[in-house]
Amino acid sequence: MAEIAIEIFNYGAYDLKKNYRKYLSRAGALAVLLHLSALGAYWGSIYLATEEEPTRVVRILKYSELGPPPSLTSANAPPAISVAAAAVKPSVGIPVAVPDAEVSPEQTIATQEEMAQVGPILGEGDGGGVQQVIEEDIQIEDEGPPPDFVAFDKPPVPIKQAKPVYPDIARKAGLQGTVIVKLWIDKEGKVKRAEILKSDSDVFNQPAIDAAMQFVFTPALQRDRPVPVWLSMPFRFRLE
Repeated sequence: MAEIAIEIFNYGAYDLKKNYRKYLSRAGALAVLLHLSALGAYWGSIYLATEEEPTRVVRILKYSELGPPPSLTSANAPPAISVAAAAVKPSVGIPVAVPDAEVSPEQTIATQEEMAQVGPILGEGDGGGVQQVIEEDIQIEDEGPPPDFVAFDKPPVPIKQAKPVYPDIARKAGLQGTVIVKLWIDKEGKVKRAEILKSDSDVFNQPAIDAAMQFVFTPALQRDRPVPVWLSMPFRFRLE
């Protein structure tokens, strides 16, 4: 029977510590190497991807090296057109459409100066003609409403007032109240718009607006110049 020889190796704590330190140092060095390789690849890709700025070449020339400027009367000027036949004097009048076959090649178009010398075109009729004059109405748009607050040196003062009409339905019902109206007064002192700010009853709103639109004021002054402003005015409805 064959004998099996078994060799027993003594592997203790010392050997474990020794191998642990050896392999730990190798692992650390390998980790550092991998990190450095990764960083190198990253920065290398950025460097390769960066485009180089174009090189600008500046050439400085002396004024004497530029040479004389090109002549205005050069050989590239268009040749003069010679007219063999005498030019036909343009006719002035109202253009009329004609077939192309009837158009004269010698016909020219009148200039604005030649048309002005002829004078205004007269209309056709039984008589000698009547000059046609077109008149257009010029419309001047009113300025928009002023801002809510306008600084002024002199406030508007009413020079013409109107008393609101007491509504019959409110009189019969014994209603009383006050309506505060906001007035837009223009540069001439006229009321352009009236708006309700506060009202005790809607039945008094329209009579208050109708009365406010009839008011006339002296214009508000700002540095001795009239300005449009807003003015609040109360209208009181009381039964006598």
